[in-house]
Amino acid sequence: MSKTAYPAASLWRRLAAMAYDSLILMAVSMGYGALFLAIKYRFIAEPLAEGERASMGTPGFFGLILTIMLFYSFFWHRGGQTVGMRAWRLQLLRPDGGYPHWGQCFLRCLIAPFSLVLGGIGYFWCLFDAEGQTLHDKASKTLVVVLPKPEKKKGS
Repeated sequence: MSKTAYPAASLWRRLAAMAYDSLILMAVSMGYGALFLAIKYRFIAEPLAEGERASMGTPGFFGLILTIMLFYSFFWHRGGQTVGMRAWRLQLLRPDGGYPHWGQCFLRCLIAPFSLVLGGIGYFWCLFDAEGQTLHDKASKTLVVVLPKPEKKKGS
């Protein structure tokens, strides 16, 4: 895989960006849940059984997963950065320096959760990889790099 002019992101920077993004994803998830349940119970008028609480069920769960995948894919495809990645000066790129294609974004979204859930092995892989890549970086043929600090304007 060819290299860009930027260094590979460290595990700690990646995790910090993920923590930042998780706060935004909580808000997105709550918004999705409210919208889904409003449609399900108010507009479709599905009745609740005696003592039952509102439930998204399997369709709602898969819709939530799709919403999260679209969140990441939109930002990665559009500019290579989520909000958390921007805060930590990280960017997702193809080896040629361009932003990832939709297919690469969706592939990362499918593989990255397994990298995390399986004891973090897919993420810890970057500690031993010569190019500092995680397993989902390799599978999607993308890389996460650290951007340089912006130059301060003179007189500031």
